[in-house]
Amino acid sequence: MQSTARPLSRDLVLVGGGHAHALVLRMWGMDPLPGARLTVIDPNPVAPYTGMLPGLVAGHYRREELEIDLVKLARFAGARLVVGAATRIDAEARRITVAGRGDISYDVASVDVGIHSGMPGLPGFAEHGAAAKPLGPFAQAWDGFVARVAKGEAAAQAAVIGGGIAGVELALAMAHRLQGTGARPEITLIERASVIAPDAPVARARLRTALSGYGVRVLTGAELRAISEAGVEMADGTSIPAGFVAGAAGARAHSWLAGSGLPVTDAGFLRVGADLRVEGCETLFAAGDCAHLSHAPRPKAGVFAVRAAPVLRDNLRAGLSGGDLRAFHPQRHYLKLISLGRKSALAEKAGMAFSGPLLWHWKDRIDRKFMAKFDPLPKMPEPEAPRVAALNEETGQEPLCGGCGSKVAPDVLSGMLAAQDGATRPDVLAGPGDDAAVLDMGGVRQVLTTDHLRGFSEDHGLMARIAALHALGDIWAMGARPQAALVSITLPRMSEALQARSMAEITAEADDALRAAGAEIVGGHSTMGAELSIGFTLTGLLEGNAITNAGARPNDALILTRPIGSGTLLAAEMRGQARGGDIRTLWEVLATPQGDAAALLSDAHAMTDVTGFGLAGHLWAICRASTCGAVLDPAAIPLFAGAEALAAQGIRSTIWTANRRAAPVTGAGEDARAALLHDPQTAGGFLAALPPDLAEDRLRALQAAGHVAAIIGHITEGPPQLAIAPSRYPPAPPQRP
Repeated sequence: MQSTARPLSRDLVLVGGGHAHALVLRMWGMDPLPGARLTVIDPNPVAPYTGMLPGLVAGHYRREELEIDLVKLARFAGARLVVGAATRIDAEARRITVAGRGDISYDVASVDVGIHSGMPGLPGFAEHGAAAKPLGPFAQAWDGFVARVAKGEAAAQAAVIGGGIAGVELALAMAHRLQGTGARPEITLIERASVIAPDAPVARARLRTALSGYGVRVLTGAELRAISEAGVEMADGTSIPAGFVAGAAGARAHSWLAGSGLPVTDAGFLRVGADLRVEGCETLFAAGDCAHLSHAPRPKAGVFAVRAAPVLRDNLRAGLSGGDLRAFHPQRHYLKLISLGRKSALAEKAGMAFSGPLLWHWKDRIDRKFMAKFDPLPKMPEPEAPRVAALNEETGQEPLCGGCGSKVAPDVLSGMLAAQDGATRPDVLAGPGDDAAVLDMGGVRQVLTTDHLRGFSEDHGLMARIAALHALGDIWAMGARPQAALVSITLPRMSEALQARSMAEITAEADDALRAAGAEIVGGHSTMGAELSIGFTLTGLLEGNAITNAGARPNDALILTRPIGSGTLLAAEMRGQARGGDIRTLWEVLATPQGDAAALLSDAHAMTDVTGFGLAGHLWAICRASTCGAVLDPAAIPLFAGAEALAAQGIRSTIWTANRRAAPVTGAGEDARAALLHDPQTAGGFLAALPPDLAEDRLRALQAAGHVAAIIGHITEGPPQLAIAPSRYPPAPPQRP
């Protein structure tokens, strides 16, 4: 987590990960404003560079080559990333509503959410068409269509609605890609106007020639009636067969901007002045395609967002610090580089047009140079090491991990517990050593546990939800129903206004997670410190006997309900080495409750939740308590996407070495899967020992409920030990969360 000597006092929120905001984040990471807390809100963990979209469609680029990783970029900038869609901005109250998250307050905010090319007024388009923007859904649909054509499962027939530059580029790229499958594509370009490329008259003839060279059929002056599964239905009653229909008919503003009551044009774009502030809104800025420059109207083109970024950065800093704003003066003319399907391009500027392969390579160089700003990100100087320091036998210099990766070493903890006297009160039925204590409260058995997480994300709401579900895992693992919670919060040093905002986000998310599980917050404690940490003390009620670590029997099957590898992924994310998509998937899984999984395993002989001591460490606890051994099949253990590759690179969590020393596994070797046996898990899955005749049934039920569960081994006769061997049970089908 980022620490600062200056208390946080102002919130800057960037809505959207467009080109201007991406550049602002990069500049911010290189020169942050002390005292400012930066937040980025975007529906996705990556932002596309749309200038390379035609090349992606044509097959010249892989998708990851045109994606800006917002998770890495936010970490570099010291920002929190809230993965969610903004749905409203209240400029007067300075609040942004995020779907599924509620309100996020700001002192200064900026909007760069781009545009979309959906066609909500065209019947059937939402069901059977694919808007070229946003890129994610379009790219997935296009890749699926190309794969079906390559397999002979679909005809190579496609249509593009919109004959502007974007539509022409798409039609040419689609024809080129489909030719590469060995098919003879039939592409139709449909334009309502009387000519294609109405904004590029000088280039029109060359574009016509390029379309003709690929056999693209061009319809102008065409009116549409609907889109169906079979293709495009025209207003004159004719039909155009198409298994893929792309929408590129102009730039459309997101409707929620106008719905927020903000000043917009007739087309719904935010009206901004020369200083990039939204008209009439003192603390709200906008840039990119979603903004209309009232003082200097320009077409929708990425070049203006890129040129606006330094001005936007300076004005955001000025708005936060009381400085002077400066004006943005966009150029009147700009170079259009238009892809022509194959690796050839057309250049048009100031009434002149040229085309050829050299121009494509020029465009490719420009695009790659822009993307190289974000991968790799600039290497910032490390804090200067002290010239003299105390001796330290532990040589690790990596930063301390968050979540369960920052736990005290298992040998240290077990040594401390061994020195404690056993329970002497008759109403304490079970003490240290299990997931929770068991108390006799006048004939009612209650379980009691506490858990605390060091922050691994600057998103306080996400941290609160995951921390609550992490603590609930102990209650569920004991077979109890959650009852009440005390919350303990340490905030980084910040102003009272920011304290109030942070506490509101934390308590809202924690309360939602706990109430859904049947528990209520009944009190707690808060303080400020060097960094964020959130903890919960929970009680639960038992209706039958508690499920403990003791009770596993030889031949029991071992079921794991969730993939492992979260510690490795979180350690890599701290270092800027994890893929944003993998981290988003991880966050989504960790923020998902597991009460239903515990209920399905209520007849387990023994059960625990896999957390800080890793899979091997928690299985070792079961073996010791049950006086038995266990065999694991590493190939059967589900892993989070990206974890194995990162482990193979040597990424380890802070506690990993201590975990491996505390729970050795005979025959484990030194490969990545063996390393992940000791990976500390945050909000990990349940590890349950069940009779063999029940295990398959429970596994099917867990998988049907959406859990990435697997049988990963079995219990053996004592003495307590862990070993590696192929499981006697058939492996679960490959799954990813």
